[in-house]
Amino acid sequence: MRWSISLLCSAASLVPANALYFFLDSDTKRCFYEELPKDTLVVAHYKTELWNEPTRTYTVNDQVGIQITVDEVFDNDHRVINLKGSDHGRFTFTAADAGDHKICFTPSNADVQRGWLSGGMPAGAVKFDLDIAIGETSQIESTDKGKMTDIESKVRDLNSRLQDIRREQVFQREREAEFRDQSETTNARVVRWTLMQLAVLGITCAWQLSHLRAFFIKQKLT
Repeated sequence: MRWSISLLCSAASLVPANALYFFLDSDTKRCFYEELPKDTLVVAHYKTELWNEPTRTYTVNDQVGIQITVDEVFDNDHRVINLKGSDHGRFTFTAADAGDHKICFTPSNADVQRGWLSGGMPAGAVKFDLDIAIGETSQIESTDKGKMTDIESKVRDLNSRLQDIRREQVFQREREAEFRDQSETTNARVVRWTLMQLAVLGITCAWQLSHLRAFFIKQKLT
């Protein structure tokens, strides 16, 4: 039977806990099929609990292992994830191409199995909790949201610093242009004033020479 994670999540959302969980048998693979668009991000957190016969409850047992595989059904079951995880953890992947993806979970641990008189864990001995977000970043759980918020905050800080640097650069360029204009104006004034002084000096020298010549002629010295 083909199980879809999106359908299971929709059903699970009807309960108050708003969590998806199911029961697994020893060394029995449970698979779900999900049709994903290209470049779709999948983020999943999982937790396992083992049936405790004396207390008749499901309790955390770190000896339980989970084999996680993700295959691209449309590409001859090309395997994109083959992960052997602990009793709890997290896995992510991005769909390289659009199509059906088979996500499988298999609980196994020889040390735990030998603890049962029957030689293996009874049916439904492992309770598997799964929180999965597909496609939308806003659907990722609070821990991922916190990390994304930190990253977004750092990016905003970097953008603010870059904008401050750009504004400072523009301000410095404006001041440089203003200083250059003032320097050019001052240099032009200095040149004009020098030319005026040379002109006045030339006129003064010509007048003095003319006056001396007239004086020498009048005194009949020449």
